[in-house]
Order: sequence, then C-alpha cells, then structure tokens
Amino acid sequence: MDDLNYNVAVNLKRIRREKGMSLEGMAEQTGVSKSMLAQIEKGIANPSLGVIGKIIGGLHIEFQELIEDVSPGSRLVHIKEMEPTKEVRGKYKIWNCFPYENNCVAKIYRIDMEPGAEYTGSSQGKKARAYISVLEGEVKIRCGEEAYLVGKEDVFCLEMDRQHSYRNDTAKRISLICFFPDCHKRY
Repeated sequence: MDDLNYNVAVNLKRIRREKGMSLEGMAEQTGVSKSMLAQIEKGIANPSLGVIGKIIGGLHIEFQELIEDVSPGSRLVHIKEMEPTKEVRGKYKIWNCFPYENNCVAKIYRIDMEPGAEYTGSSQGKKARAYISVLEGEVKIRCGEEAYLVGKEDVFCLEMDRQHSYRNDTAKRISLICFFPDCHKRY
C-alpha cells in the first residue's frame, strides 16, 4: 500500500465513522459498492479517479479531505486483522505491516511460510538490503550461490543485489519479520 492509498484508506474509514455510517449506508449514498468501499478501507484496492469522484460527491466532502496526509503516530498492528498483500495459497502469506511513509524510510513485512514453501525475489539493485528476523522455526536464505540457515531469534542482513530466495525446509510453519530500509535516504 503506498502513501496515497494508505491516506485514502484511513481517511475514508474515519469519515464514515464520524458520519455514523455503515459500509452499506455509504455504498447507497455514494453509488460505490460495499465490497469496493471495504477494499478501499483495508488498503487493498487502488480506487480510480471515477470512484474517488463518486465518494467525494456522495459524501459531500472535499477531495483534499480524502487524500490528506495521515500522521499515524504510534500504531499496533494485529496481523489477524490484516489482509495479506501477497499470498500463494498453501505456501506463504506476506503482510506489509508498515509501508514507506512520508517521514519513514523503511517497510516492514511479516511472512508466514508453510512447510516446503519457497519465495524467490529478483535483484533490487545496489544498496538494496533486507534485515530478516526469524520469529518461529528456521529459514534457508539463498542469495546467488550462497546459502544461509537462519534460526529462531537470529537476525540476518541480506544484500538484495541479485536473485534471492527464502525456503522453509522444515515440517512446521515458520514466521519471519523483514525490514527493508530505503538505503538511498539518510537517517
């Protein structure tokens, strides 16, 4: 979810609650389906300008009110309440816990992998890296020809300048946290 989608998601939910509306009531008032509004509020839909126009017209709000910057402050993320941003059924799920934001220079993902699952990523270029912390189990991380076995409570720095993969060779689900700093920005 990028900054704009995040802002629209948070602001739409806030506006709906302030107006005391249900998703169904908002759908009737805006002409946008209940399912689309729910997806927008969860940050998993990228609404078109036409949909945004229906929302601001139906709710009688200004465009700026819907897209204004949201200063999130401290936040608690409940993975069980989030929709995965990427999922291969029966293999793995990835949640973008904290996307890049205006003042932040990192993304944080939670990844759960079933036994035998593998996720392969392409090169992200020079200076791209990820820090991986294993919450449960152990993961085999391959980068080019090198392979590493990273266990529970270990933290691994992965230079992502070439193809890389994460693999669960165990008999149980494993859980990881991946922290992706934007190394082109200064802290």
